[in-house]
Amino acid sequence: MESPPKPLPDLPITTTTTTTPNPKKLTLIPLIFLIYFEVAGGPYGEEPAVQAAGPLLAILGFLIFPFIWSVPEALITAELSTTFPGNGGFVIWADRAFGPFWGSLMGTWKFLSGVINIAAFPVLCIDYMEKVIPALESGWPRYLAVGVSTLFLSFLNFTGLAIVGYVAVVLGLVSLSPFIVMSLIAIPKIKPHRWLSLGQKGVKKDWNLFFNTLFWNLNFWDNVSTLAGEVEKPRKTFPKALFVAVIFTCMAYLVPLFAVIGSVNVDQRKWESGFHAEAAEIIAGKWLKYWIEVGAVLSGIGLFEAQLSSSAYQVLGMADIGFLPRFFAVRSKRFDTPWVGILISTLITLGVSYMNFTDIISSANFLYSLGMLLEFASFIWLRRKMPTLKRPYRVPMKLPGLVIMCLIPSGFLIFVMAIATKTVYLVSAIMSVAGIGWFFLMKYCKAKKLFKFSAIEIEDIEEE
Repeated sequence: MESPPKPLPDLPITTTTTTTPNPKKLTLIPLIFLIYFEVAGGPYGEEPAVQAAGPLLAILGFLIFPFIWSVPEALITAELSTTFPGNGGFVIWADRAFGPFWGSLMGTWKFLSGVINIAAFPVLCIDYMEKVIPALESGWPRYLAVGVSTLFLSFLNFTGLAIVGYVAVVLGLVSLSPFIVMSLIAIPKIKPHRWLSLGQKGVKKDWNLFFNTLFWNLNFWDNVSTLAGEVEKPRKTFPKALFVAVIFTCMAYLVPLFAVIGSVNVDQRKWESGFHAEAAEIIAGKWLKYWIEVGAVLSGIGLFEAQLSSSAYQVLGMADIGFLPRFFAVRSKRFDTPWVGILISTLITLGVSYMNFTDIISSANFLYSLGMLLEFASFIWLRRKMPTLKRPYRVPMKLPGLVIMCLIPSGFLIFVMAIATKTVYLVSAIMSVAGIGWFFLMKYCKAKKLFKFSAIEIEDIEEE
């Protein structure tokens, strides 16, 4: 019979660097919408699934894929975030399972993938705005607009996570409202047999596009774990928020998909990103098209805010637990936000915004996939390594069931990584080597006492 594990060193549930006496915490509703924007932000971008595989497979994809990808990722996030409710999130999980080297590498993979992806959202907003202001299509007006919008949105993030949470609620409701209106207007025009179509004759299936569309529209459930230290009663709030967010996100994708497929008969090849706006014009007129385009801009803002928050608080969390020097955890005295983390994330985002970053974003997604494989392994190993550890929320399965639950999405991750280009492999390898170098640099800095590091460090846990 195994003896129980040694007690765990305490982790900061509300991080040690707080500078205000009564900081505002995230409550249930704002947390639900922040998770929603971490993952989706609305049905914008789901259209290529129809173009790639036809109406029926697109519908089935958004019905089935959440159960093999989103639900497992959300369940793991709920269990580990409530067990280790610190802002380090997935960094803590990897460290607890495999030690500080893997915790640091997890931090590198997730942070780089996060901040590079953030860069796409101001560009997306400008892409929609240029339809109204043609001068934004190219040249210095476009560069200026991208830079100013990035800085403005970063400042909004600086004003406080509680504010960002309530902004996310407003943005979510406003950006979804045109799809609700469109779906209601479409009801009399729906012909259910269109839902059963396997695709247009002569249009070849594009499985790569199909699976990537599903994958990236239903991803990033674990990003919210880096905000665990900012949540009111995280051990109770997190499971509820994740449960509601999964249902809410899936419905936000499926309802418009059923409505548009059933009521609009167009060439399958027209189902590109942004087609929902064209469909809205067919169903109700230009006024609804413009409303959806405005909603797309608001959705981009929500995505930016949610993901910048996760990246910034990840930096703060890693400093709180000794992976980064203490000055990385400095908070604003007025807003109690991690301004150093926000500044670092914003600078990297600005740099990437002005690049042709197709391969870089693909590399970021590759790094995210590596991080997810490590996350699944950490979850399984922690269950095996610390079976008696108190888990406020526990996925209701035994170890063999958990292994199967993680193997299915892991197989999909490996498939996505296997079809990457040589450039993606090269850039991802360079970023990973840089992450390894960073770990040993921080280790050297600690040994030589070049910087001050937090005393709250995660120690190796061994069975007695």
